Amino acid sequence: MAFRKASRVLACTVAMFSPLVMAAGKCERLVATGSPDAPPYSWQDPKDPKHLIGANVDLLRQVAGELGVQVEVLSAGKRDQALEEVRSGRIDLLLDTPMQVEQLTALDYIHPPLQLNEYLVWTRHDAALVFDGPADLAKYRGSLSERARLTPAFSAFAEAQLKLEPAQNLTQAFQKLVLGQVDYVLAGRYSGMAITQSLGMSSHLIARGLPVDRPGLYLAVSHNSACNDAWLRGQLAKKLTELPISGASEAVLQRNVERWKAQVHMQADAPKQ
Repeated sequence: MAFRKASRVLACTVAMFSPLVMAAGKCERLVATGSPDAPPYSWQDPKDPKHLIGANVDLLRQVAGELGVQVEVLSAGKRDQALEEVRSGRIDLLLDTPMQVEQLTALDYIHPPLQLNEYLVWTRHDAALVFDGPADLAKYRGSLSERARLTPAFSAFAEAQLKLEPAQNLTQAFQKLVLGQVDYVLAGRYSGMAITQSLGMSSHLIARGLPVDRPGLYLAVSHNSACNDAWLRGQLAKKLTELPISGASEAVLQRNVERWKAQVHMQADAPKQ
């Protein structure tokens, strides 16, 4: 009897100090937010505007589920508002933020990035544009969405060398391209695919060459989050390292491109009041 009792005490002690239970004891639930306007990575759910949907949301749910942690992904407003909610600790983490040196005093960036957003050069199918590298773009007129998030190095190059007309969003940039007002658009591989297909432009436009920029989209945990501990950061990093190997990221991205397209078509077909 004494041996069985001691065994039960030992088992309980081991369970209490297992990594998952230790983490769950401090943080059983994560609250995240991100960009409300960055399909296919994250955007506001039209059926439930308080929450976000998208590829990064799906991947975070998958990773958190494997760690035994519940996650809720809220819409916290525009990107600056979402960042402030996380900096303050009212929300635990951002799910699609580029690396920003000035934010290192408030956020822990989890490596590797959740996604690499490959920016491509999009042109009309019949364009005579000759393009072997970013420097070749200097002789042409281009457009870039004001919502684009490039690496600091490429941003500096673009400002110094390229003639880029700002557009309010990617839809407007592609419309300029179709109308011949610019020669090319810089846009993400999957966001460009989602927009061109949803607007019926894919037969007119094409992405050319290799990526000119590959900014990472990171998970970033607030320094003020009660969930921010070494176990969580380490486990998130481990799971993010495994994602590309499993092929999950690519499948989730493709699924959310189709999801966005279907949503745009549904909005276009809705009766106008």
